[in-house]
Amino acid sequence: MSDGVHLFVPFASAMSEGCKQALRPLALTHLEKLLARLAPVHTEAGDEFTLSMPYERALGRLCGLPGDDGRIPWAAWQVEQSGREAGGKAWARITPCHWTVGQNHIDMGHPQDLRLDARESRLLLEAMQPFFEQDGIALEYDAPTLWLAQGELFRGLATPSLDRVVGRTIDEWMPRSPEGRALRRLQQEMQMLLYTHPVNEERARGGLLPVNSFWASGTGALPARHAARVPPGLEVTNYLRDAALAGNWRSWAGGWQQLDAGECARLVKALDAGEGATLTLCGERNARTWSSRPAGALRRRLGGLFAGRQAAAVLETL
Repeated sequence: MSDGVHLFVPFASAMSEGCKQALRPLALTHLEKLLARLAPVHTEAGDEFTLSMPYERALGRLCGLPGDDGRIPWAAWQVEQSGREAGGKAWARITPCHWTVGQNHIDMGHPQDLRLDARESRLLLEAMQPFFEQDGIALEYDAPTLWLAQGELFRGLATPSLDRVVGRTIDEWMPRSPEGRALRRLQQEMQMLLYTHPVNEERARGGLLPVNSFWASGTGALPARHAARVPPGLEVTNYLRDAALAGNWRSWAGGWQQLDAGECARLVKALDAGEGATLTLCGERNARTWSSRPAGALRRRLGGLFAGRQAAAVLETL
């Protein structure tokens, strides 16, 4: 039996009461069939306060990426995957964003809410680049809400995932290390620069949110000649992320129904045909993996704990 398809589901669950209410009435029949037939093989355990999301830790492990919490080098990995060499240098993902500043806290908006286009993004990057260069950081454009940055500041800097802070108060997530203080100073400088930038004045006239800061994530370096790669058969789904980050649990539930009727149903058929299958479900605290590969007695007993349980009960453990 080959390992077959590995279905990997970020944001399969969340801790909010809205998510729980949306989840409990869902009829995820194919997911329940998978949970009854697959054996648990790995748990990526944590809590809701880790800097890296459970799906990032689990995916990094599968792809052979180094790094501890908050230091999984996703930006350097992205450079390598684009066909270039990261060269052992330290990289970060830079996300232009909108912060809502309250009297006692700052909230992070969803980058998609900016509706930032490529022209605006490139103009903002051009204006911000000289300030980053003063800290030895080179910026390059990748997408309207994603830039790549290379600089030694990011080598040892632990940063919270963007997905940890979207839609939340950011104060408790700000890096407190010496490198983090340098990053916060740069963020403050960018807030002053962007306050009257022509792009934001134009956006205000069009009723759009201003870009008034940035978020750094995915920091770190890959060792030279590092053999990280995407495992064969890995399928990462994107049905659930945006709805979960926006707290749109009705849309999130609809995404799960689509996922159950599509990818989960195909995985059941693969098992029926004698093919291998692996399933990873990721929430805010944990990521759990089940597989059809032969399991020992202990794993078979653990698998029995999930057999016959409603999918909602399993997902709430994430």
